[in-house]
Amino acid sequence: MKPKALLWLLLLLNWELSSCTHLRVIPGSSLELPCLSFQTGYTGAAITWKFNGEDVPVIAQSRDSPRVRQGGLYLSLSPVTAANEGEYLCLTKENNMEMTRTYRITVDVFFKYTIRVFEGVSAHLPCHFPPSNQVKTNALWFKETNLDERTQLPLEDDDSRVERLYPLDHDQAILIKDIVKEDAGNYICQSAEGESLSSVYVIVEVSPTAVPHSCSGFTTPWEPCQDRNSRTAGPMLQESITGFSMKLYSYLRESQPSSNLLFSPMSISGLLSHLLLGTRDDTRKAMERAICLPHDFHCVHLQMKKLREKLASSLQMASQIYYNPKMNLSRSFTNQSIQFYDAEPARLLETSEENAQMINSWVANKTNNTIQHLVDAVPPSTQLMLLNAVSFNGQWKVKYDTKPKKGLFTKLDGDMVKVPLLYHPKYMVAMNYVVELKAQVARFALTGDASLYVLLPQSSKVTDLQQVEERMTETTVRQMIEQMEATSPQHVEVTLPQIRLNIQTDMNTLIKKLGLSSLFEGANFCGLCSEERVVLDDARHRAFLSLTETGVEAGAVTSTSYSRSFPSFSALRPFIMLLWSDPSNVPLFIGRVTDP
Repeated sequence: MKPKALLWLLLLLNWELSSCTHLRVIPGSSLELPCLSFQTGYTGAAITWKFNGEDVPVIAQSRDSPRVRQGGLYLSLSPVTAANEGEYLCLTKENNMEMTRTYRITVDVFFKYTIRVFEGVSAHLPCHFPPSNQVKTNALWFKETNLDERTQLPLEDDDSRVERLYPLDHDQAILIKDIVKEDAGNYICQSAEGESLSSVYVIVEVSPTAVPHSCSGFTTPWEPCQDRNSRTAGPMLQESITGFSMKLYSYLRESQPSSNLLFSPMSISGLLSHLLLGTRDDTRKAMERAICLPHDFHCVHLQMKKLREKLASSLQMASQIYYNPKMNLSRSFTNQSIQFYDAEPARLLETSEENAQMINSWVANKTNNTIQHLVDAVPPSTQLMLLNAVSFNGQWKVKYDTKPKKGLFTKLDGDMVKVPLLYHPKYMVAMNYVVELKAQVARFALTGDASLYVLLPQSSKVTDLQQVEERMTETTVRQMIEQMEATSPQHVEVTLPQIRLNIQTDMNTLIKKLGLSSLFEGANFCGLCSEERVVLDDARHRAFLSLTETGVEAGAVTSTSYSRSFPSFSALRPFIMLLWSDPSNVPLFIGRVTDP
């Protein structure tokens, strides 16, 4: 989730019976309007708010509607949208006296930027849809000419130097590669409906004399961990991985607001920390920030090794770096890759077909054939590839009814689909309503010392699902885990759809979202290869999750109604799931099921 601009309004004490304040705000910000300049002594007053002449309901009609707080003393707008623009009037009546306060709100949707860049570098041109918008189509980009005309940029052309960074995302930024003098000028970003979103004036300057590539001072191996038995290093890594998990989920749900999701934050964190071994200077700092690690946490690789060893019995992981044989990899990087990640960097072969076969065979072997295909081809120009695959196949500790059943799952659009079910009339499960998340949560024990947490929103409406997702932070998730671990299991009638997900995440876009675009443009990989500048060409992540009842056969079977004498938990509508390692206290998978 992108950080929201937060605007707090501070007003000086005054005694005017009528006042007007004009505010200009940006979409996505939060705004709180006080009715009075002073509050003492007015707690019993009758307060009414009007918006453009109409009364503001005491109970908000939707998530984006103004909210009356503290009996009318405050009016809250969060997030601010274009629909909130207009006049707000607060009327206070007490002891035959009336007081009014007026606000004029202007919502600035259009942003203007000026960017200076040198010839030969890449330029990022910003553009954003308002947070309240649903992104169904990408924005259009145009370049203005000297004749008051404009030309649309060829963003869908694979051979173009102009690239859309985050398709179908609120962030509609573009990248112009290897910029030249002719690229100078004004660029306009607008919605498909013609609404202007941003204007970017690009100034291209003559590039200074290029500094020869040098890794002087950056070739030493990763620093050794001074305290191998530290009691704080392990919890520090666990906290980092959980924070990183929530960051990943927020990015993925923004780009895919309604589809099934599945990824392994533990695996992606391990993959990027493996690459961290070869980064130096500013690139290292950017990588540490991206994966939520403290700066100069020298023990990260040793702790990652310990964590992977703990998880080996339940989580099948495959992490590998492939490189062009013309590159001369650092011996220290290779040794530390083997030492900490049990993975010796592998050289690419001569042809694309040979490389695809080699990579897919390796992944299948590492994941016990649960994932057999990760790449289709490998371009011959590839310098560095970062690949990852992970799978988990857990068994329920309490077995479900073996009789095949089917039920109706309600999707976000209200459509109902028939799905095979996992059903048990008296399943022993911990169940609770978690107020911080506004979700019903059930904890299911699995083999492999893991637990599956199912977070069920209040209804199948997309707004209720989004409300739970917005509340998912490192703090609230850890509070949920602690609350559920302290909740005693009880007999519950459980109904779940059978789950089988195999999803590939767009890692290249995700890496850019994490603020690591430089990895693809020429970062400091001096710890990996000191003789030439290295760029990352590709990164892949595929996650597989299967939670089914062994022996359940496919077939159309009418579900039977049961009279209930126990509480029930029925996940026959969109839900969120966390697969959690109990002893390691980290998330293995995070997913969302909207269409089983």
